[in-house]
This record gives sequence, structure tokens and C-alpha cells, in this order.
Amino acid sequence: MYSYVARQPILDEQKNIKAYELLFRDGKSNAFPDIDPDEATSNILTNNHLTLGLEKVTANLPAFINFHEDALLKHFPSFLDPASVIIEILEDVPASNALLQTCKLLKKKGFKLALDDFELDSKWNKFLPYIDIIKFDILAVSFEEIAEFIKQVNLSHLVFLAEKVETLEQFEELKSIGCTLFQGYFFAKPEIMKQKRLSMSKQSILELLSYSSEEQFDFNEMSALFEQDPGLTYKLLRFINSPIYGRRQEITSLKHALVYIGDIELKKFIALLALSDLCQDKPTEIMRMSLARAKFCEQISKHRQDNENPPKAFLTGILSLIDGILDQDLNTVMNILPIHCEIKAALISGENYLSTYLILSQSIERGNWAQSAMVCNELNLNFDTCSEAHQTALEWADDILSVN
Repeated sequence: MYSYVARQPILDEQKNIKAYELLFRDGKSNAFPDIDPDEATSNILTNNHLTLGLEKVTANLPAFINFHEDALLKHFPSFLDPASVIIEILEDVPASNALLQTCKLLKKKGFKLALDDFELDSKWNKFLPYIDIIKFDILAVSFEEIAEFIKQVNLSHLVFLAEKVETLEQFEELKSIGCTLFQGYFFAKPEIMKQKRLSMSKQSILELLSYSSEEQFDFNEMSALFEQDPGLTYKLLRFINSPIYGRRQEITSLKHALVYIGDIELKKFIALLALSDLCQDKPTEIMRMSLARAKFCEQISKHRQDNENPPKAFLTGILSLIDGILDQDLNTVMNILPIHCEIKAALISGENYLSTYLILSQSIERGNWAQSAMVCNELNLNFDTCSEAHQTALEWADDILSVN
């Protein structure tokens, strides 16, 4: 039996990741939308399906976990650690006296509580002294209403979180009215609408990235490139001796290092180096998501026995957020990247097998289990296999970031 997990980052005003919201389901059947949410959440928690380790899913950051009425009032799990979990009370839970007593009890135990999709309804006023975080769905509540509520409420301990934030403009305005935590996909979108010229350094990095799509390397040419940058050389040697690759080798030259790591791993390594440099001054999550998508797409390609395609799948995943990383229109980036036509087609038009791998990755990321199951079926893959691949990809991405 498996438990299926999707995570969405929660960021602060500086776009640092402070926590993740986790979406849990119990078993393959929960990929479909007609499952009772209270039953699903309650079963997962009471049956201790969190034993996969919250720290592995959240990279040791706090986890927001959704709770419905029954799970809160009757089956709250005693094994959860108050230091690592924020209890998120969903909007459809009745504001009853029983819930109020439960909130008081949870606060005494040291848990932080969040009200999801806050309705600006006075029925919740008596709960506010015990609530730590209020989440606003900005598609359901106007910015003016949010600003007025924050101004009127007289509780300094409350933290305000805006969810479904999609643009930089929304992010900046929400900051100005008092929100300090944010949830959504704004970090993965270009932050500036007008075109910016790429600097020469970024142009060089993109040229380096293009090597990862070539069928064969010229190791003499590659070693000459690394010789020009001591930082690249250091990172190369560090990666070779990292636990990620499981190798311990005395390297005698740059060419030796490049040959030793091998074509396939070297292609990955170049992509990682390039992405790492391009992601400077960007939220860590955009790097993490790019890495996880790359590893996931690679694994899916292997499961489908596309023997020649795992490197293409890897590069497709790692480039899936490149427009947001560079603050450039995707077509502009594709025009200056000499990558394989199938990768370009997957990223621009989304009309080939590589784009299907990417769609599957995105649907699992967002907890869209119905779409995930449909795409798995289209690819003739087992849903459990894909879920395991996604978890492996997240762990791999976290490991890579710990090495950098």
C-alpha cells in the first residue's frame, strides 16, 4: 500500500521557502475526484502512512497538512511532531464549539494552526486567539477586503498567507497590504514583462548547457572550457566525489575527470552546473522543481524503455522553467539554445512524448490525481511506479541541492 504525496512551497517576502503544503491520498483509487476528502485524510493519518518520513518530503521544513472535521475531532494522530507540522483547518469545517475546544487542546500541545481559505466571516472571531496563520485565497477574496481585515484585526501574533499567487505584481501588492507568506506559482514565472538582453556570462552558460544535448563530447574541447573557470573545475571534482554518484576516485587531470564521469552523467552535471548559475538570485524552489522534474522525466523514460531518450527527458525537465529563471519569453530562450528539436517541441508546443512526461510531473506536483492517473494510463505505466518515481526525484533534487 502506498500513500501519494504532492508538495507546494510556501515562501516568505524574500522568496525563501519556509514550509510546504502537503496533499495526501491513500491508494491508487484516490487519484479520482469522487473520494470523500474527510475519509481519505483520516485514513492516511490514523493508519500512520506518514512513515515515509515528513523530513524527506519537506527537506526538513515545516509541513502544512490539511485536516477535515472528522480527522480533527475524532482521529487526530498523536505521532505528529508539533515542531514540524502546521495543522490546516479546511474551509468547509463547521465553526463549532467542539472545533474550538479542539483548537485550544492542539495549542496546548504546541501545534500551530492555520485557517484555510479564510471567509472573512465573524463566526471565526472566537477562534482567532488560537490561530497562528490565516490563508487567503486571492481568487475568492479581493485585495481590498484582505487589506481591510488585516488593518482591523487587533492580534499581533497572526501571520497572513496569500495563496494562488501567480504574478510578481500580485506578490508585491500583497506584501504591501500585510501578507508575509505566499503560496502559488509566481516564482516560476518571468518577473519582468519587457525583454531583457542576456548578459555575456549567461550567454556563455547557455552555450555550456547546449553541450548536454549533444550525442558525443569532444573531451579535449570540454576540458579546455573547464580550464578557464576554477569554480567549474572545483564543482566537477566535488560532484565526482559526492555520495550522489557513489564514487571515490583519485583524479589526475580535467580530461581524466570528464572521461571518468562518463557521457551520460557528464551531460547531467553540465545541466546542473548551468542551471545552478542561472538560478542565482532566484528562489531555491525553482531550482529544486527543475531538478525534480528532470529526474522524474528521466525515470519515466527508463520505465517506458525508451533506451535512447532518458537524457532528452532529463534535459526537458530541467529546462521546463527556464523562461522564469531567465526572465525571458520561452521562444526567445529556445531560439538561442541549440537543443534537440524534440525537446524544443515539448517545451513550446507540448505535442510529443517528452511533453507528456512533463505533464505527468506537473500533475503529480499539484496533487491532481485524476489527471495523473489519466496520463499514467496513456503512457501504459502503473500509477504506483510513477508515484515512487516522483518521490525519488524529490529526494534526489534535495540531495543535489545539499551538495551545491
